[in-house]
Amino acid sequence: MAQNVEATSGQAEHKAHDLGHPPRFFVSAVLAGAYIAIGEVLLLVAVSPFVANGSAAVKLLEGAVFPIALTIVMFAGAQLFTSNVMVMLVGALSGRTGVGHLLSSWALCLAGNLLGAFAFGAMVHASGVTSTPSARAMLTEMVHGKIALSGGQLFWRAVLCNMLVCLGIWMFTRARGDGAKIFVLWLPVAVFVAVGFEHCVANMALFSLAILDGPVSFGDLFRNLMFTVPGNIVGGGLLVGAVYWFAGGARREGGLFASE
Repeated sequence: MAQNVEATSGQAEHKAHDLGHPPRFFVSAVLAGAYIAIGEVLLLVAVSPFVANGSAAVKLLEGAVFPIALTIVMFAGAQLFTSNVMVMLVGALSGRTGVGHLLSSWALCLAGNLLGAFAFGAMVHASGVTSTPSARAMLTEMVHGKIALSGGQLFWRAVLCNMLVCLGIWMFTRARGDGAKIFVLWLPVAVFVAVGFEHCVANMALFSLAILDGPVSFGDLFRNLMFTVPGNIVGGGLLVGAVYWFAGGARREGGLFASE
């Protein structure tokens, strides 16, 4: 466990160094938003026919296909907000990076992820691959289901979502071999998708497609992010990053602002 804390702190240092070149960091965040959007598009195209036919296996199928998104992010390399929540908090708690690095990375990631998700969504919309009746019906049902949730429901579903996502990333760091890494990423992400938890970047992608299709507005998206972003921070940052930092017995290197 202590070795994993050390490895994660090293990742935070690397990300803090990347922040020295904000345009590069931002472009990497744009890529992450696009990669997560790939998972949403795959889900809509591949699963919507089963939804239209009333299949009882829909939730399991959604969980089976969407993890490709995080797998691409982790193997291709990109700055994803929900994973950076954990990594940068562990770095700050360990004294290897500072609060300024943490806040800058979170802000750039959110902005880049949103742009990447919307840009990829615009290309998909122009391609017409999600314009089939079944895909459009599924998209509308999914976004309106999210809009109907209360703020508290969105927040706690986001907490549980990023707890699972960051557990997958934590295990990814510990796993040896590409097959094992894929497997430990797939399991927790499949759970969050099948159960219906809330991932803010996945929601950026889903709402972007819906905005371009017409049934919802940017206001609906930003209302969702108001609750899911804080929830993802609590779930990934506090319930995984901070807990494992403490449980791993990591020692601080200087003060909280020492690495600014």
